[in-house]
Amino acid sequence: MSDTPQSAIPDILPADGFAGTLIGRAWLPGPHPGPAVVAIRHDGVFDVSRLASTVSALLEHDDAAALVRATVGQRIGSFEDIARNTAAAIPDEDCPYLLAPCDLQVIKAAGVTFVDSMLERVIEEQTGGDAGRAQAVRARVQAVMGDNLAAVVPGSPEAAKLKALLIEQGMWSQYLEVGIGPDAEVFTKAPVLSAIGTGAEIGLHPDSAWNNPEPEVVLAVNSRGQIMGATLGNDANLRDFEGRSALLLSKAKDNNASCAIGPFIRLFDAGFSLDDVRKQEVRLLVEGSDGFVLHGTSSMSRISRDPVDLAGQTLGATHQYPDGFMLFLGTLFSPTQDRDHPGAGFTHHAGDIVTISSSKLGALRNRVNTSDKVKPWIFGLRALMANLAARGLLTER
Repeated sequence: MSDTPQSAIPDILPADGFAGTLIGRAWLPGPHPGPAVVAIRHDGVFDVSRLASTVSALLEHDDAAALVRATVGQRIGSFEDIARNTAAAIPDEDCPYLLAPCDLQVIKAAGVTFVDSMLERVIEEQTGGDAGRAQAVRARVQAVMGDNLAAVVPGSPEAAKLKALLIEQGMWSQYLEVGIGPDAEVFTKAPVLSAIGTGAEIGLHPDSAWNNPEPEVVLAVNSRGQIMGATLGNDANLRDFEGRSALLLSKAKDNNASCAIGPFIRLFDAGFSLDDVRKQEVRLLVEGSDGFVLHGTSSMSRISRDPVDLAGQTLGATHQYPDGFMLFLGTLFSPTQDRDHPGAGFTHHAGDIVTISSSKLGALRNRVNTSDKVKPWIFGLRALMANLAARGLLTER
């Protein structure tokens, strides 16, 4: 084991340490440097690529957790050293470091799954993306709606009645349609292989003046729709872009390095299940170089659509994902705390450190920059296939 001082090790593990079945991806140096599927254990980080050359392939096994536990693999280093290199401003390319824990899976996201954040989407729409008008519009929206939406089951007869009432009052919105209507909003967040992992810079479009992090639980789902485990994600959001028009959703959501996932996937096993996901308290901490600090919490117990329902609405007879998918479950958190001046609410500054954490899933930590200044995305599907072939891993595994 490394002699790294404990205080110098990035605190990204779950509260129960290595008790869970933790898998991820690590960049490995060598004659053919590239990503490897790894298992994170108390005695080190182990390359298990001979078991499965991609995380996508690994999750196709019915009991992936048991297979990972039964596979020794090749030790690539201590967790402490790899975590420390991952957290470095510029990782040492001659040593392993962690990547986003998904690869061939399509990255999907469910929106408007919590009442609080749903109201904030309505506010964005009502203001046309103008942060300066948000406070006044928020007061009007809350005066009309109150807490009426909190107990409404999406798609229920009560939801239909509420929809009619809101239309009558001139407060209907496309966000309310997906928030309390029968169909969930599920969109493609980012291209395959584009997600960044913990330690990397997260990117925001340089033209955005009103934006925020979105701390979320992310499901790892295989091609058969089986939920195999979970991780954390930051669905970085541009409130001004989406507020101007919902048709700008792709520009608001999909920019270079705008999707962070990690630090690893915790597979379902005897000690971790979907019920644990349903009970997760996701914490957010934003620390600015200007001394600004923002705390937030998103409680999965308050989600309006169950994770199983959201996964089922993503994959089915009308849409398949042969390599599986990662599914952001949405967030309760929409920051309203003023930062730059009264009434303007919160927006990021370059250099902000964003930490998203939960007791069972560890901590995802990223520094904010603009998407034109973060590390460019150059390792795509062709590069991955070529790399796996060079390492003798391009098989059916």
